[in-house]
Amino acid sequence: MIKPDATGKSYTGAIIDRFLKAGFSIKAMKWTKLTKEEAGAFYAVHKERPFYAELVEFMSSGPIIAAVLEKENAVADFRKLIGATNPAQAEEGTIRKDFAASVGENAVHGSDSDENAVIESNFFFSQLERF
Repeated sequence: MIKPDATGKSYTGAIIDRFLKAGFSIKAMKWTKLTKEEAGAFYAVHKERPFYAELVEFMSSGPIIAAVLEKENAVADFRKLIGATNPAQAEEGTIRKDFAASVGENAVHGSDSDENAVIESNFFFSQLERF
């Protein structure tokens, strides 16, 4: 997912270009805006964390790009491509190092496991929307 901070700064095209140049195929993609309820449901796993309310507020503050990407070893390769959650700790050349402003506004979201990738892709896309 490309988050509101990155879409608001017109980084969308550059970030999608990084996905493609890293060998990912786009299986589904949409431009949408989450309501607070939808953002809360998507990040429900963090509900007990102190940053949850701020995360929900941020994720519903502007449009996002939701996407399903495919590649051999996709989760691990995508996590490497996007870099550490904290852009100050992200490696040079990663998406977060180049486009993120802070831990809270870190440009992109990536699933942390194959299981979560299925859950998260099902949140945004029906089977008819995937190619």
